[in-house]
Amino acid sequence: MNKIYLIISILFVYCSYSQSQSEKSLKQGQYTNPIFAGDYPDPSLLRDGKDYYVVHSSFDYYPGLLIWHSTDLMNWEPVTNALHKYVGAVWAPDLIKYNNKYYIYFPANNTNFVVTADSINGPWSEPIDLKIGNIDPGHITDDNGNRFLYFSNGGYVELSKDGLSVKSELKHVYDGWQIPREWSIECFCMEGPKLFKRGEYYYLTVAEGGTAGPATSHMVISARSKSPLGPWENSPFNPIVRTKSTSETWWSKGHSTIFEDTNGKWWMIFHGYEKDYYNLGRQTLLQPVEWTKEGWYKISDNTKTDKPITKPQGKTLPEFSLSDNFEGSALKPQWKFYSGVENSRFKVANNTLTIEGKGDGVGNSSPLVIVPGGHSYTAEVEMEIEGDAIGGLTLFYDNRYYSGILADQNTILANLRGWQFPTEKNTHNRKVFLRLKNIKNTVDMFYSLDGKDWKKIENSVEVSGYHHNVLSGFLGLRIGLCSIGKGSVKFKNFVYKTL
Repeated sequence: MNKIYLIISILFVYCSYSQSQSEKSLKQGQYTNPIFAGDYPDPSLLRDGKDYYVVHSSFDYYPGLLIWHSTDLMNWEPVTNALHKYVGAVWAPDLIKYNNKYYIYFPANNTNFVVTADSINGPWSEPIDLKIGNIDPGHITDDNGNRFLYFSNGGYVELSKDGLSVKSELKHVYDGWQIPREWSIECFCMEGPKLFKRGEYYYLTVAEGGTAGPATSHMVISARSKSPLGPWENSPFNPIVRTKSTSETWWSKGHSTIFEDTNGKWWMIFHGYEKDYYNLGRQTLLQPVEWTKEGWYKISDNTKTDKPITKPQGKTLPEFSLSDNFEGSALKPQWKFYSGVENSRFKVANNTLTIEGKGDGVGNSSPLVIVPGGHSYTAEVEMEIEGDAIGGLTLFYDNRYYSGILADQNTILANLRGWQFPTEKNTHNRKVFLRLKNIKNTVDMFYSLDGKDWKKIENSVEVSGYHHNVLSGFLGLRIGLCSIGKGSVKFKNFVYKTL
């Protein structure tokens, strides 16, 4: 028996060593997806010299169109928000550069807009309404500098030379790739056209199959033409990427931008849901593509989205942290207000964020949110209540679905799926620390008087169902700071830690 225990112990040590060696090797030359963990859907990537910039759908969270920067495609830092005026829920954008000017085309409120800037850092213009419907605009120019905008329905319009108005009627030129009827998909739902030119061909990349629904729905489809206006020939390698089984880690993979890096290697950036963590939203994924001698791009047989992949080369940026001690006089660009920004409602000064109360509950308080990216984490913040306000630390999906821990002048409150009630009375005198501890979708809630000695409240919540397949909305679960009612709440020392 002792020999058996000895053998088991040796095997355990060996496996642990092998795992540590594998992790060490991964850190030295490989990465695993995602490259943006959390709710970062519909990525549009622009390579500008040795720099890479990405923008995602921002929906009802403002300021919108947050631009991220990287020099190695692995480490990203927020640059600025390109949209401050509320124009509705912002869907799949397209970030491009033309004649040394930057443009972001995006749909919102049943029309399409464009914002522009002479520098990626801004200032960005006010949104210009192009006065045309459809969604998911994709920009392309021909060799003569004529500009066109494709949409999800397989049609295009011609743009003016300055890219700020539409010159033609919509013309339909692409029907997509026919999906086998026996496949389990949500819908045909062609969307997300992204275009580029390589050699003598223009390439059109779209998503089909539906953004959510069954895990096998979304997919990447490619077509090419010698004209940016078609006719388009579908790739013999379609679908380029698709989830084939629920045993895979990444589900509903689609909405891709194809690009060449600074070293001449080609990549695909796209999004997908993570198995068992749908509530994180659609996360941004990256993997290499290769070219055939016939001029088609495809995924290597040795490349898997959920397996280690060789890193691209580039200069690494410092690691970005979600924690914030509210330095300076402005919010960092990763913070968003739900349903629009009211600049008169908040201020940042003396390492304190002060938000005036709004509404009579979490749902209509327009909370300030940030995107978490871990399976397990803690988030905590120090609060001071002024007047008759209620402050809170919540997990927020939208104005209908949320849960968290809150506090008024002296009582701790729990909010479980909108059901809010006192849970710890007479605990504090307007000053309190709140903490959420999310362990694989089970969330415990704590409060403290000094930020050191934490007391767990009776109530916990399970949040795995907060996602689009249950609630619709295409969103992910975010961490929210709430200021509700009459008065204001001062927030200090927001700390986020992955576990």
